Amino acid sequence: MAIVVVLAGSYLGYQQLADKGCTGSIRLTVAATGEIAPSIDQVAQRWVQEGANVDGTCVGVTVSDVNSATMAAAIAGEHKVVLAGVGTAPEAVKVPDVWVADSSSWILRLKSEAPGFVPSDGKPVAQSPIVLAMPKPIAEQAGWPKKKIGWADLLRLMKTSTNMTTGIAEPTRDAAGLAALLALGQAAGAGEQGQETKVQAIQALAGEASTLRGELIERFPRSADPNDIGNSLGAAPVSEANVVAYNAGKPPVPLVALYPEPNPMPLDYPYAVMPEVDLQKQQAAAGLRAQLASATFKNALGAAGLRSPDGSFGAGFARPLGAPDASPAVDNSVGGNGENGGAAAAGIDASALSQVLGSWNAITQPGRVLAVFDVSGSMNIKVPTANNQTRAAVTRKAAATGLQLFGNKWAVGVWLFSTEMVGKRPWKQIVPISPLSTSRDRLADSISQIVPKEDGNTGLYDTVLDAYKEVRRTWQPGKVNSVILFTDGQNQNDDGIKIEKLLSELKRLNDPKKPIRLVIIGIGDTVSETELQTIVKATPAGGVFVTKDPAKMTSIFVEAIGRRTGATGG
Repeated sequence: MAIVVVLAGSYLGYQQLADKGCTGSIRLTVAATGEIAPSIDQVAQRWVQEGANVDGTCVGVTVSDVNSATMAAAIAGEHKVVLAGVGTAPEAVKVPDVWVADSSSWILRLKSEAPGFVPSDGKPVAQSPIVLAMPKPIAEQAGWPKKKIGWADLLRLMKTSTNMTTGIAEPTRDAAGLAALLALGQAAGAGEQGQETKVQAIQALAGEASTLRGELIERFPRSADPNDIGNSLGAAPVSEANVVAYNAGKPPVPLVALYPEPNPMPLDYPYAVMPEVDLQKQQAAAGLRAQLASATFKNALGAAGLRSPDGSFGAGFARPLGAPDASPAVDNSVGGNGENGGAAAAGIDASALSQVLGSWNAITQPGRVLAVFDVSGSMNIKVPTANNQTRAAVTRKAAATGLQLFGNKWAVGVWLFSTEMVGKRPWKQIVPISPLSTSRDRLADSISQIVPKEDGNTGLYDTVLDAYKEVRRTWQPGKVNSVILFTDGQNQNDDGIKIEKLLSELKRLNDPKKPIRLVIIGIGDTVSETELQTIVKATPAGGVFVTKDPAKMTSIFVEAIGRRTGATGG
């Protein structure tokens, strides 16, 4: 019966289109995140009923409600890459012709992992600012509405308040959580003090993180009882639309939307046409895109608690208390064809996103890493952009930052390599892979031993192979098992293996049931990116990050932790 009903409905729709003078059929599939999918569907079906066509061929539109993280996982799987934290999409989830995610940050993350993923258009069709949601009594205690609360104020509240729990949606799976974490990191500032503040904030948020934003919002108080309010969630970064939807249910304790400055990257709902779509469907997608610029769509967005890309809102928008008449306009193009390809709303690029995700992953996720440091003679070269410190000194700083980031769920080991470090062997173990919960001080002390060996060359191939074997030998389930190797040169070791031997051995050692992530960070202008890419491509997962300015190595290191497939840094 269900099949008969669907077929009958399809025939009726076709008859309506035929009556409008078009023939044939183009079926455009659209996947959109839940809060905007009904608005798109409403306008799409109206367009269809009015005779949507491409050069006389009828257009039908199917709009599906798909969570952004789930669709990102499906697209990543199609391109044989992995996005940190999103997992694997169910087989039933298929990549559509058009994808409207809740944020262009998803497009950037996918493009950084899969260079072949180049959607077109990518401009926003709506927006929802990221706000700090608080139960009204707690907001009043914090000084609202007279006092304006910024991200730096939130950091202070997180450190000093004894009665306010701050939560967040998992940033690797939620664009609002990612935008807020980025804003908090910027508010923490630079330098050692800023890094310490950032780590403390992430540690506090990690203990109160929810997998999905919907789960997070359910933790706000459900009664006006003071004990319930005190024991429930007191603050969380969500979208303005979430607050509108929550308050629409007339809860006993309404939420207040605070708009912290500086304005974080909003949810901007990019209209991304997938790269595999044929010309006829591209034309159909452009036709639907034009419908989404109409007043009808603006009003549909308003009724759903969403704003137009210019920050204004249509009829039916239930503006939260204290909300601005208009939020800053968003205008981006992340599809690769626009002026700002490669940047999300608020000018955030993929590197910035990877760095903040790297910080989160290092602190919150369990892992095992063997860190391998080049101590060849060339590491004595001075770095003008780092106050003429040597490459080795800059590397020590990056290592110290990384160690500070890694939480106690991690196990870390340290090797040094050059040539003839132990007899003819080019590497030396300083600390075996050990739990940070018991070996943090020992590992911190080992960093001081990253000292260049005078006249030492670079025994790269043997070291990579032996490090990979060591992580494979000690591999543990339920954790990310990695080798992260820092080098400033090319292989120079007359006593070592050739690259053909290295590649064949790495391929032989690959075990899909025991994946190992090999990451190589190239420092300076004497590395061969081609050589490093060739090595890493022989393994199932990993990446190469090359920075010609060694002073940027700390940020590159954090970025490497935040990505799963790898790419080349600037």
